[in-house]
Amino acid sequence: MTTDEVAAALDRVVGGLPGGGDSRPGQRQMATAVARAIAERRHLIVGAQTGTGKSLAYLVPALLSGSRVVVATATKALQDQLAKKDLPFLAERLAIPFEFAVLKGRSNYLCRQRALEVAGAGDQLELGAATGPDGAGSDGAGSDGPGFDGAALGAFGRQVRRLIEWSMTAETGDRADLPFEPQPRAWAMVSVSSTECPGANRCPSGDVCFAEAARAKAALADVVVVNTHLYATHLASAGAVLPPHDVVIFDEAHELEDVASSSLGLELVPGRFFGLARNAKPLITEAAVLDAIDDGGTRLSAVLDQRRGQRLAHPLPEEVETVLTVLRERVARVSAALRQVDQADSARKARAQESAGHLASDLDQVLALPPTSVAWIEGPAYTPVLKVAPIDIAPLLTTLLWQGDDAPTAVLTSATIPPKLATRLGIPVGSFDELDVGSPFDYPNQALLYCALHLPDPRTDRYEAAMHTELEALVRAAGGRTLGLFTSWRAMEAATKALREVLPWPIFTQSDLPKPLLIQAFKNDERSCLFATMGFWQGVDIPGRALSLVAIDRIPFPRPDEPLLQARRELLGRAAFGAIDLPRAATLLAQGAGRLIRSPTDRGVVAILDPRLATARYRWDLVRALPPMRRTRHRREVEDFLADLRT
Repeated sequence: MTTDEVAAALDRVVGGLPGGGDSRPGQRQMATAVARAIAERRHLIVGAQTGTGKSLAYLVPALLSGSRVVVATATKALQDQLAKKDLPFLAERLAIPFEFAVLKGRSNYLCRQRALEVAGAGDQLELGAATGPDGAGSDGAGSDGPGFDGAALGAFGRQVRRLIEWSMTAETGDRADLPFEPQPRAWAMVSVSSTECPGANRCPSGDVCFAEAARAKAALADVVVVNTHLYATHLASAGAVLPPHDVVIFDEAHELEDVASSSLGLELVPGRFFGLARNAKPLITEAAVLDAIDDGGTRLSAVLDQRRGQRLAHPLPEEVETVLTVLRERVARVSAALRQVDQADSARKARAQESAGHLASDLDQVLALPPTSVAWIEGPAYTPVLKVAPIDIAPLLTTLLWQGDDAPTAVLTSATIPPKLATRLGIPVGSFDELDVGSPFDYPNQALLYCALHLPDPRTDRYEAAMHTELEALVRAAGGRTLGLFTSWRAMEAATKALREVLPWPIFTQSDLPKPLLIQAFKNDERSCLFATMGFWQGVDIPGRALSLVAIDRIPFPRPDEPLLQARRELLGRAAFGAIDLPRAATLLAQGAGRLIRSPTDRGVVAILDPRLATARYRWDLVRALPPMRRTRHRREVEDFLADLRT
C-alpha cells in the first residue's frame, strides 16, 4: 500500500459522496500520514478540525493496509456515525471486502440467563412491590402476557416483563435496540456487569448469550468500533476484552487521558453490596450473612454521604476505614458461604462469586491506597460513590498500551489536540509523529472572534449583571440564533431568567428537553436561543442559519477543588497551571468555539464574555488554540457583522 494508492482510493471514495464531495487537502494529508504510520509502525497524533472528514481519512488507509483495526470514540454520536454511515458507505465504495462490528460493555446487553431466572421463580416476588417513581403506566407496556399476574405488577414489574418478552425475539439484545427506555432498575434485573458475569463456559446460557455473540462477531471483524471506556477496560484487563488488533484509532483523543484515568481506577457504590446480597439470597440459607452485607451497604452509604465532595487522605478517615474493613470481612463470609453451596444453581452461584471476588479486590485496593492514586467521594445524596484513580496515567499507559512487540500502532486524532498530549499519555519519545492538517474552512472570512474587553473581571460581583446586558445586545444583533455556553448550571439559569424577561424570542435550556430533542427544537426555530452547560460544548452539530452566534460566558478553567486535578497539581507544584489548568481551558474553549462553523457556507461570531482573553498573560495560549478567526474588541463591529448575516 503506497501513499499514492491511498490518495487515489480516497479520491474515489470522496467522489461517491452526495454532490460528488469536496476536495480537502487536509483530508488527503491526514490519510497519507495514517498510511505511513501503519506501514512504519509509528504512533501518530493528528489535529484535524471540523470539516476535514477525518473518519474517512483514517478508515481508508487502515482498511487498505489489511490491518485489524479498533476505533475507539468518546461519544455515542460518533460511534453511530461510524457504524451507521461511514463504514456502510465504505463497504459499498471501497474496492476491498471487509467486515465491521460494534462492541459495547457487557451491561449494555440483556443477559438471557438473568431473564430466565427472573421469569422463573425466585425473582418474581420482587416485581409486584416495586413501582417506579413515575407511577403506573410509565413503561408504556400493553396487556400482561401469559405467566404474569397483571394486577400484581407495578410499572417497574411491567417493564421487566416487557424486557423478558423482548429477549425472546431480540436479535442483538443491545439496549440501544429497545423500542422503549426502561428504568435503570428494570434493566438491572435482566443484565449483568463485567464484575458479575462468570463467562460463557460457566453459564448455562453461555451458548445463546447476546454479549458473547457480539464478542464473537467482533473477533471476526476487520474493524471493531468501541467507546474509549471499553478500550481502557480492555487495557485494565490485560487484553481480555477486545480481539487482537494491529491498529487502534482514538477519535476525540482529547478525552483519552480522563477516560483512561476513570477506567483504570475503581468505584465503590453501596449498590454493589445490595446487589451481592440479592444475587446470593437464593443460595445462602444463613440469613445473618446476607443481612450483614445488606446492612454494610447501608452503613457505607451513610458514611460516604457525610463526606460527599471531599478528597480522602491516604490515611483514610477512621469511620471510612472502619466500615470498609467491616465490609471486607463480611464479603469474605459471603464468599465462604458460597463455596459451600452445591451446584444446583451453578449460574447464579458463579455470578455471586464473581461479584464477591471483585468487591473484595476493590476493598483491598482502597484500604491499601497507594500514594500514586487519589480517592474521593462524589454523587448525589441517594447514590454516593467512592472513586479511586491514578494521579498520573502516563506510566500505566506506557506499560499497558505503547510498549511491547505486540503493541498496536495508535492514531490519535481530534479537532483540538491538547498541548503536550504525548507526554500526558506516556507515549515514548521518538515513537510518534505529530501533524496538524488545519481546517478546510475560510475562518478569517466566515467567522469573527469577539472579546468583550470592557466587561468587569468575572471574579468580581459586578460581572454578572454587566455580562447579561452584553449578552442581550449580542442576541438582539443576531436576531436570536444564539448558542449560549456557560461554565456552570447556576450561570446558565441566571442568564436565562434575565434574558427571558427582555427578549422576544424563545430561549431553550438543557433542562427543558432531552439533548437530541432540544437541538432539533433549536434547529427548527431559527430565531430561538439555546443556553446550555458543559454537555453542549462538544458533540453538537448545528450547521446553517439556525446558529449565528456562540456566546461563552467565561474561560472554562477546571474547578480548583476537583480531587484528581488537585492531586495532579500538588505533584507538579508551580508548573501545574501551565501543565494542567491552561491546556484544559484552551481545549474546552476551542471545542466550544468549534460549534459555530460546521460547513463551508456557515458564518457567524464567537463571543467570549471574559476580558481575560485579551488581558491575561496567558491569553495567547488560549487564542492560538482557537480557529484562526478574524478578531475584534469592538461590539459595533460585531453588531454590523451580525446585521449583515440577517439580511
